[in-house]
Amino acid sequence: MGTRSFRTSAGAGLHVELDGPPDAPVTVVLAHGWTLDSRSWGPVAAALSRRDPGDPARPPVRVIRYDHRGHGRSELVARADMTIDGLADDLAELVTELAPTGPLVLGGHSMGGMAIMALAERHPALLAERVAGVALVSTASGGLADTNLGLSVRVLGLVRKGEAKLAEAAWVDRRPALTRRPALLAPGPRALLVGRGADRGALRITTRCLADCRPAVMVGFRPTLNEHERDAALAAFAGIPTEVLVGTNDKLTPVYQSRRIVEHARRARLTLYPGAGHMLPLERVDGVVGRLTELVEAAARRTETAMAPAQLDLAPGLSRESSGSALARATPAGT
Repeated sequence: MGTRSFRTSAGAGLHVELDGPPDAPVTVVLAHGWTLDSRSWGPVAAALSRRDPGDPARPPVRVIRYDHRGHGRSELVARADMTIDGLADDLAELVTELAPTGPLVLGGHSMGGMAIMALAERHPALLAERVAGVALVSTASGGLADTNLGLSVRVLGLVRKGEAKLAEAAWVDRRPALTRRPALLAPGPRALLVGRGADRGALRITTRCLADCRPAVMVGFRPTLNEHERDAALAAFAGIPTEVLVGTNDKLTPVYQSRRIVEHARRARLTLYPGAGHMLPLERVDGVVGRLTELVEAAARRTETAMAPAQLDLAPGLSRESSGSALARATPAGT
């Protein structure tokens, strides 16, 4: 357990959080979303790395979570380097350095999920040789420029104009954080990011992440989100157990975006969380942990039996969500 710094070959200095035993048979790597940081995965990481005395058969897990370039405690980079492609390259180097052997389970929330899709596109050998499971949480494979955030046309237009003005403001690149008073931002996350019934902890962590985000990062990564189109990259997940998780009240990456993912990653399984919003790793900790744990256990079983790559398709099916969330197999978008 602990923290460390890691510098990529591109010069991006990343802050990394490590939990669980370094010799665990499976490593879980968690990538966070735009304008957030590794704290958004904190409750999930703690639950995954915690040993359960009542379940000695459960394999120990090592968990790596980190702040994307420019986010959280990682170093700021130039706006030209604020791209999803760059995030994918960072992820590839990070796992090669910090988890050089053994199976990996990758979990990506929002932009973190997009980084995993870009990893499949830019580093296919790493994905095929090391990745034993993937969880794509509240994310999208494209079409983000058309998302209306649940707003009216008029209000959405005002938001877009505000973003454009903010991107041109001279003070944006100098300011170290959006605000030192997180409470001022709370109405925004409450309306757009968390769903009905979210506890105070979920809203508090979300708001603090946003408050600490550098304005330059907020505006700098916006273009790459709009340009993100990776339906074709999802074919690489065909041989990898893949979980797609989304809240039914997600306004940033609505349910239809997840259905689009399972349409192209045809062996993926979709789980819907009624009433939950975009911050699923904070709003539905037990559900997300359950899915990741199943992926870890399946990866550990395959490692123990030295199963041949061609037999990966025979991995046991994952169980229904214990909390009663709606479940759907991969189906065409819009059904």
